[in-house]
Amino acid sequence: MKKKIAFKTLGCRLNIFETDALVSQFRNAGYEVVDFHNEADAYIVNTCTVTNHSDKKSRQETKKASRTKSDAVLVVTGCMATNKKVELEKEDRITYIVDNEQKSDIFHLLDSHFKGEIISTSELNRDRFGFGTVEEGLHTRSLIKIQDGCNNYCTFCIVPFVRGKAVSRPWKDIEKNIREVLAFGYKEIIITGVNIGRYDADGMNFEDLVEKVLSIPGDFRVRISSIEPEGFGDKLFNLFSNPKLTPHLHLCIQSGSDKILMNMRRTYTVNDFRLMVNKIRKRIPDFNFTTDLMVGFPGETGEDFQLSLRAVEEFGFSHIHTFKYSIRKGTRAERMSDQIPEKIKTERSAVVRELAEKLKKEYRSSFIGKKQKVLVEKIDKDSFASGYGEHYIYTKFKASKTTKTNEFSTIEITDIEKGEDPDLIGKIVE
Repeated sequence: MKKKIAFKTLGCRLNIFETDALVSQFRNAGYEVVDFHNEADAYIVNTCTVTNHSDKKSRQETKKASRTKSDAVLVVTGCMATNKKVELEKEDRITYIVDNEQKSDIFHLLDSHFKGEIISTSELNRDRFGFGTVEEGLHTRSLIKIQDGCNNYCTFCIVPFVRGKAVSRPWKDIEKNIREVLAFGYKEIIITGVNIGRYDADGMNFEDLVEKVLSIPGDFRVRISSIEPEGFGDKLFNLFSNPKLTPHLHLCIQSGSDKILMNMRRTYTVNDFRLMVNKIRKRIPDFNFTTDLMVGFPGETGEDFQLSLRAVEEFGFSHIHTFKYSIRKGTRAERMSDQIPEKIKTERSAVVRELAEKLKKEYRSSFIGKKQKVLVEKIDKDSFASGYGEHYIYTKFKASKTTKTNEFSTIEITDIEKGEDPDLIGKIVE
């Protein structure tokens, strides 16, 4: 009988890519990939540790796997596995704890285990780009890893400690990866990494890389994953005139206060951010900006928080990932005075979320009467199709007889749904 493997992924798109690559590897070797809530012979939890909340969720998912099938192999990997390794090693229920640098060798670890060849995690290869091409993962879009690690050492961030120093993937490997996934039938690729704007390999920077990706022939589109407001400029802005490059950036602002940005050790000011947004929106007025915003960083006054609210309103983000500052051991911010009480952080977070919902509805309403090129992800039993348009907004419409999954459909937007996270509603343009 086929061995059954279940996966749970938390955190960033880089984690999602790495899980998809492992899923594809297990499937190609004859394993059956099942839902995480079903019984399996092995559970792999790909964790996140960016905040205390991330740690909590990662631990919860690890416990769920233990309860579902107590005698299954349990592998904990990802950033929390690296950050909390000593603590996790005390938990008897966990079979293997695998560092980020060894994650690409998890298939070898488990395949050996099931064949009775018990190996130590210390024997696993350390290759951050050792993941194979995703032939059949868990997602319609294909993530392409171009970079890993970060050298910025923002004062609040633990990522450089758990992902390591920045390293970029050679262009020939990236190009081969993209051509392979296109041959598998993928229609959208997402460029991802930890700090992709700092890509530097083969004499190419990030803008050069994007230009090369867009030059690859084929009917596909390119989306840029979460990016810091650094390492690129007018060349990238001009590339958005290419119809393959989707008009959306998750551009991380973190705070609307220059004082807080400086204390965070960010490498830009609010005006730097403003210039980037304005340059792109001058070219594409309905360009979709989404962002990360932290509340309650040490020393954040009421005035600093108001500056963040003003920045959010000015830039018209369609989505804001709002999170409360969490102390991460070993970071500079851990030692800062003026730590903000949890109650105030919670209150500020609620205010941002309320404003974010208002801006989201306003932005999505602006698409009524406009067209979106939707990559169809699924068609339900009532013949309603859904997927993301080029502006990265989920869209639903009545499918025609020729509508297919993993194909593009041009849709005219007629309405938006009610509720907190409204999808666009449209009809097929003949």
